[in-house]
Amino acid sequence: MAFGRFQDFLSGLVKGQRGRLFAGNAQPSMAELLQKIMGNTGEVSAIVTARELLDRYGSLSDDEKLSFFETLEQDFNADKAAVEAAYKTYAANPNSANLNALSRVTEPRRHELLRRLNQTPDATHDLVSMRTDLLKLLKPHPQLKAVDDDFVRMFTSWFGRGFLVLQTINWSTSAAILERIIRYEAVHEIKDWNDLRSRIDPPNRRCFAFFHPALVDEPLIFVEVALGQDVPGSIFAILNDHIEDDDWSPEYKTATFYSISNCQPGLKNISFGNFLIKQVVQELQAEFPSIKQFVTLSPIPGFANWLNADEATPESSLAQLKRTVREFPEKREMNEEQSQVLRRLMFNYLAVAKQGKYPVDPVARFHLGNGAMIHQIHTGADVSKKGLTQSFGTMVNYLYDLRYIERNHESYVSEGVVEYSDKLKSLLLKS
Repeated sequence: MAFGRFQDFLSGLVKGQRGRLFAGNAQPSMAELLQKIMGNTGEVSAIVTARELLDRYGSLSDDEKLSFFETLEQDFNADKAAVEAAYKTYAANPNSANLNALSRVTEPRRHELLRRLNQTPDATHDLVSMRTDLLKLLKPHPQLKAVDDDFVRMFTSWFGRGFLVLQTINWSTSAAILERIIRYEAVHEIKDWNDLRSRIDPPNRRCFAFFHPALVDEPLIFVEVALGQDVPGSIFAILNDHIEDDDWSPEYKTATFYSISNCQPGLKNISFGNFLIKQVVQELQAEFPSIKQFVTLSPIPGFANWLNADEATPESSLAQLKRTVREFPEKREMNEEQSQVLRRLMFNYLAVAKQGKYPVDPVARFHLGNGAMIHQIHTGADVSKKGLTQSFGTMVNYLYDLRYIERNHESYVSEGVVEYSDKLKSLLLKS
């Protein structure tokens, strides 16, 4: 509440001063606004200028936005002469004070620019949107990666765990937030309001989201949870398992995270998911002490692209298995033999196929990096068009065994070790 009142105060201040500072037809250019905000202006003037710059940025064309980011990359680096001088001083006398001085001068001026921009009301939302634009430019303009690195450093600090607020999403949540949940669902489309209600209102359903005080009514990430007795083997079984209030029992044994959606493209690579899952586990344990098993029912989004890429060693067992699966005539209906072949290939894709030392599949990297293990693999688990296209309808359970999460996380991060159930060992291909 205090944060909101202060933001209202700043908004009124900016509105009152903006007309005075930027009146008339001679509007300053973006370059002049950048120079002004980085100059020795007063605090109020800097806040007003930041709002003017952010609003002006929002009206730029795509080419003008590219020019803006190129300016940040070229003209807002650290001062080369100051870095060289500080390094010489540190090399001659490598004490803590000189190291701190060297650290300060090596910081790009972009950091201070982002900090100053973020002082104006609603700036965090605008800067997250700004990075969304920047991410679209990185592939054709890789030199802008340095600018993006600075956004990531700033956002990692601003969106630290201590600032995140966990909320339960239910049918009494504000309509503005519920509408965003429908829009942001990225794993299993929510068709309409009735579909949404079936996911958050029944007694065996829960939905949790992280929020940040600077982004009002904007979820950062949310997870949908199904409560039950057993580990589910298909998304259809979850989405169509509706119970009435008088049929439910609090003696659930299993909680299944079946959809995790990041809501803000501009916060890509800012980690919320590991915090979210761990806190949701605590919330569920407090409400339902009978729940001892925490699993996911996860898509396998990278499989199709990997399947259609040739192996570096074409005569390997893995390459031969890939060629076999490519020739399957029908994705939706498979006989038992085909299903087992697909299941075997899928396990090796998740556990063995890697980029560097980590798995190729992005969802696998997320859950395994959080300390989960591969638990079960289910063919025919998602026969939607999306599910068939990306993984032949196959899904995977990742198990969060609370006894081993930290151990699994450490071995994965340090050595790329992929933990999996003993029941899956027979699927592992020999080298």
